Amino acid sequence: MAEITNLREAVADLVHDGDVVALEGFTHLIPTLAGHEIIRQRRRDLTLVRMTPDLVYDQMIGMGTARKLVFSWGGNPGVGSLHRFRDAVENGWPAPLEVDEHSHAGMANRYVAGASHLPFAVLRGYEGSGLAAKSETISTVTCPFTGEELAAVAALNPDVTVIHAQRADGDGNVQLWGILGVQKEAVLAAKRVLVTVEEIVDRLDPRPGAIVLPAWVVTAVARVPGGAHPSYATGYSVRDNAFYSEWDTISRDRDTFTAWMTKHVLEAEDATS
Repeated sequence: MAEITNLREAVADLVHDGDVVALEGFTHLIPTLAGHEIIRQRRRDLTLVRMTPDLVYDQMIGMGTARKLVFSWGGNPGVGSLHRFRDAVENGWPAPLEVDEHSHAGMANRYVAGASHLPFAVLRGYEGSGLAAKSETISTVTCPFTGEELAAVAALNPDVTVIHAQRADGDGNVQLWGILGVQKEAVLAAKRVLVTVEEIVDRLDPRPGAIVLPAWVVTAVARVPGGAHPSYATGYSVRDNAFYSEWDTISRDRDTFTAWMTKHVLEAEDATS
């Protein structure tokens, strides 16, 4: 049975300096407030993993939590660049950032391999991209049946995977629905799992298209209403499109960014209990 706790205690227990940490969510159910708590607790030297890093990873990188980013696409969706990410790569501010870039298919297959307790995954891809020459986690393998040369990607096994979901029950069984990315695979691949949820209910009623993560694959559950903002949780909140546009201005300047993060994250009224 997963532990029902609060966000502050969950992050303190589960996320450590130097960890490989995945905050997964594909335009939807992004665990933003969990990322803010990691920032507040001053975690450092993290390897951040995510298929599509957007605003929360821009914030975490800009606040100095990250040593490395493993990803397949990074940007402010529908708006433009991640300026704190770019500043870290181009100028080493606030700290140098290593990058390991993959395709979407490559990242998804890395999680699947990790979840399957396999050392690597095989796929057709990367040929002509130049990514293999820049990554130690992309190689090739010869098919023993056909002799075909295929791409191979190393398994991903995060120390901690963090996701946001709509609800959990008192035992820590988690239910999520709507647009999903690789949350299930990232959870099953991880050593420890933190799930923030909109609510905790007595019973998980069936939902069309929903998946349930059983309590035995989840380490801790914390009730964090609105925990995905500015992304959304189907049935509970809507996407804050205006904020994505606002972030482009906020994040362009180091001082403006730092002042915003200090006010809205570091000094924010605690809502994680």
